[in-house]
Amino acid sequence: MKNTIFKLTEYVYYFLLIVLLILYLFPGSLIGYFLYGNLGQQPNFIVNPIGTSINHLIFFTCLSFIGSIIRLKIKSFFNSFTFLLSISIILELFHLIIPNRAFEFFDLFANSAGVVIAFLLLISIKKIRQNK
Repeated sequence: MKNTIFKLTEYVYYFLLIVLLILYLFPGSLIGYFLYGNLGQQPNFIVNPIGTSINHLIFFTCLSFIGSIIRLKIKSFFNSFTFLLSISIILELFHLIIPNRAFEFFDLFANSAGVVIAFLLLISIKKIRQNK
């Protein structure tokens, strides 16, 4: 049963990576198109002072946390902290050259912060487990 749950988690992680690549590299907002019929409109799921960057923070935190869990069992570059931090920066920098996309410093910060938050969360969980 544990192996089945782990495999499912691994498939979810790789699926989310593919979704991330599609959403980031598409020239326009696919989610904005599906929700509003407008490729130029970014969805703002949670009203906050930093705008749509909160979406980036949440997605990268979840993705990185799942990747870190997988990393505990499978030592692979594609679920390592270095890979996730690099891709969080590189994908946002691609918005400088992708048509109908705009580079935003807050998005870059939110992407990177999401990866770091997940990493720190996992370290905290490991320390708590070791102290029991």
